[in-house]
Amino acid sequence: MSQALHAAEAFRSAVEKRDIGALDALFADDVRLWSPVKFTPFEGKPMVLGLFGVLLRVFEDFRYTGRFEGLAETTSGGADAPSVILTFRATVDGRQIHGIDLLQLDGEGRIAEFTVMVRPQSAVQALGQAVLAGLVDAGLAPAAD
Repeated sequence: MSQALHAAEAFRSAVEKRDIGALDALFADDVRLWSPVKFTPFEGKPMVLGLFGVLLRVFEDFRYTGRFEGLAETTSGGADAPSVILTFRATVDGRQIHGIDLLQLDGEGRIAEFTVMVRPQSAVQALGQAVLAGLVDAGLAPAAD
């Protein structure tokens, strides 16, 4: 099994078990997570782990449905990185979501970049509202005035 597939399977298992400790070991310290609900990435392991704590509470009936492996250029313009796409389905606030998680690894086999894409637009909006509320509750984002 390739390094990318091994990391993807460990990530999938940690998410399915809702095991934040296992996720901690899989992320690079300077991991960047690109979200469909924010223009700039969530940066650094503490912030990304906090976000995952929220996501694991927000997503209902979350399940991975497929996997693709290959190489992809990093968002910083770096060389092609070992990458895996995991397709998923879930529900947020009664709305069905279909999406992908793109995991890109660093030279040590840890997840360095993570990109999430979801559809449809109404689900993106519901996800954004639920995640913001969760981040505020967790003290990871300021409350809106």
